[in-house]
Amino acid sequence: MSQARTMENLEVFVDTVRAGSFSAVARRRGVAVSSVARQIDALEEELKASLFTRSTRALRPTDAGKLLFSRAVKILSDLADARSEVVSFEAAVEGVLRVSCLPTFGRRYVVPCLAQMFHTHPGLSVELDLTERIADPTTERLDLAIRFGHLPDSTLISTKLAEQTYVVCAAPDYLARHGALHSLDELENHRLIDKRRSQSPLGWREVLGDDLLQYGHCVFESDDFEAQRQAALAGAGIVRLPDWVVGHDIGRGELVALHPEGMPPAEMTGIHLVRALRRPSARLKAFVTALSDHVGRPASWQRAMQRQLP
Repeated sequence: MSQARTMENLEVFVDTVRAGSFSAVARRRGVAVSSVARQIDALEEELKASLFTRSTRALRPTDAGKLLFSRAVKILSDLADARSEVVSFEAAVEGVLRVSCLPTFGRRYVVPCLAQMFHTHPGLSVELDLTERIADPTTERLDLAIRFGHLPDSTLISTKLAEQTYVVCAAPDYLARHGALHSLDELENHRLIDKRRSQSPLGWREVLGDDLLQYGHCVFESDDFEAQRQAALAGAGIVRLPDWVVGHDIGRGELVALHPEGMPPAEMTGIHLVRALRRPSARLKAFVTALSDHVGRPASWQRAMQRQLP
C-alpha cells in the first residue's frame, strides 16, 4: 500500500475513533459508509491487527486500536504543522489561531485587537485560553503563548512585544483618608491589596518577602490582576501591579503612582510572544502585527503614565 493511501486511512481511522461510528465519518466526509469500512479494513490488513471491536450497538477500539490512535494523532498533527510551515509565507490568513495569556492582559489588549482582524480576515477564528498558568505551545498545540517577566532558556522562539514594570499605587480617595505613603516604614499605617500567596510570589511579597504582615494590614488578596485593580480603584488600599494593568488609570488620575523611600527599584522586564514553530503561519503573523499595533511603541500604558498630571 502506498504511503499516501496509508496516511489517508490513518485520518479515517482517527476520525472513526473520535466519532464512534462509520456512519458519522461517512456523513462528514461525504462518502458511503462502505467506503469508510473498506479503508479501516485495509489498514487492519496492512497492520495485521484488529483495530475495532464491532457490534450492532457499538464500535470500540481494541488495545491495538488505542495504541495506534495515540500515535496517529501525533503523526497527523506533526504532518499538519509541517505543511503549515511550508506554506506559511503564501497562505491566506484563515483557520484557527490558538493563543494563551493572562486573563487581564487578554481582556484588556488581545480581545480589542481581534475585531478588526475578523473584519479583514473573515476566514480566521481564534481560541483564546485565559489562564494564570504558564502554557506550553509545544505540548498544548498553541500557535502562541504570551509570557511575562524573565524567560527561562528553552527551544521556544520568542519576540518581545513590550516592556513591563511594577507600580505601587492607590486611589486619590484612599490617600485622602489614610494619608500619603512616603516610606516603607509608613506601611504599617496602611491597608494593602496583594496577590494570593498560594498562587505566586508576585505583588508585595516579591519586595517585602514573607514578613508582609509586619509592614501593613492586607485587606484583600486575589490571584486576578483585574480584581486587585478594581479593589484599588474602589479605595480599598494600596496595590503593587504591573504598569500594563494600572497605567491607563494612573494617566487618567484615577490611581496615583507612589514612590515610597526604601522600596527596591522597579525592575524592567519583558512581555514576550512565544511560539514553537520556527516559521510563523500567515494567521500568526497577522495577529502579531495587529497586537503590536494595538499595544504600540512605547506601549500605550507607558504613554498614558507619562501624561499623568503632577
